[in-house]
Amino acid sequence: QVQLAESGGGLVQAGGSLRLSCAASGSIFSINRMGWYRQTPGKQRDLVATTTSGSTINYDDSVKGRFTISRDNAKNAVYLQMNSLKPEDTAVYYCNALISDRIGRMYNYWGQGTQVTVSS
Repeated sequence: QVQLAESGGGLVQAGGSLRLSCAASGSIFSINRMGWYRQTPGKQRDLVATTTSGSTINYDDSVKGRFTISRDNAKNAVYLQMNSLKPEDTAVYYCNALISDRIGRMYNYWGQGTQVTVSS
């Protein structure tokens, strides 16, 4: 079993910054992709940013130029630096990891979510 532990959410004024962290622990053979998604009440969970083991990075258009995703493979961790935050960035942010076991089976894991609130 794998656990994803998130931290770093909170309340910030518009224009401010926050940094989210997520560390994976447990039975991990290989992490193929890690990333962040966000969700507001009544809406689907949407991609924010992902990074693969091959260092391919993908951002949602709404955060390009403001958010930066990074990964520490030695710590099985992923980070999201969020700058120039806007009220519309307010959401619960979820860490996600796509992990494979020794025989190549893939498993998708989610963190418990961390609230980010941006006041205007």
